[in-house]
Amino acid sequence: MSLDRPQPTPVLPIMSIDDPRVIQILSTEHWSLLGARSLAYNEAFVRAGMFLTFLSTSFVALALVAQAMSFGRDFLSVAAVALEYDLIVGVTTYLRMNGANLDDLRANHGMARIRHAYTQITPIVTPYFTTPTHDDIDAVTTVYGPISDRLAGQFLYGLSTSNGMIGLIVSMVGGVLTTVVAMLFGLDGGASIWIGVVGGLVALAGLFALTFAAITREQARIPALVPTPSADPVTAPEG
Repeated sequence: MSLDRPQPTPVLPIMSIDDPRVIQILSTEHWSLLGARSLAYNEAFVRAGMFLTFLSTSFVALALVAQAMSFGRDFLSVAAVALEYDLIVGVTTYLRMNGANLDDLRANHGMARIRHAYTQITPIVTPYFTTPTHDDIDAVTTVYGPISDRLAGQFLYGLSTSNGMIGLIVSMVGGVLTTVVAMLFGLDGGASIWIGVVGGLVALAGLFALTFAAITREQARIPALVPTPSADPVTAPEG
């Protein structure tokens, strides 16, 4: 006597966004991106704290060394070595925090697309979203607050962020290191300070140039699939 086993019901592929399974898939991905943003923020804060702790410890060590040595060439050599390590750790910290910010930006891109899908599934909820539902860069960056359209305003906003603060500290370390090196080469204090100021500004410009290039590359990798509709659509000429 043979037993007839029930055949498994085939799972049909989703062919329409109106399928009830779509909202479950999108919600799962939405929570995954929220978790990715949380991890990116945590890593950035932890790395910043590690760098600031390392920097303060090195300054304490220099203060202890200064008590045993005069402020002469030998001390300047020790300070140059310590500041060199501070600069290396600071640059690597800034680059990693920049990478975390790019991870956060990528997650915001994904969530903007998911919210756009929500508005397609249930158009009635569209007016209730305060976060972007389109994935062009101008729409996605609105989650970070109002950013000026002017370059000077964007620069000041960048300095106000955690990454910008670390960039300022790293550039300061670079400036002090440049001053110490100038003194080791025999330049007087006034000239060395001005050289240090220039060195700090060059370091700050270099860090922000790296950030701008990284964001540009990231945007090229993630094209806008659901951009914001043009406010002034071009109409075809009549006739």
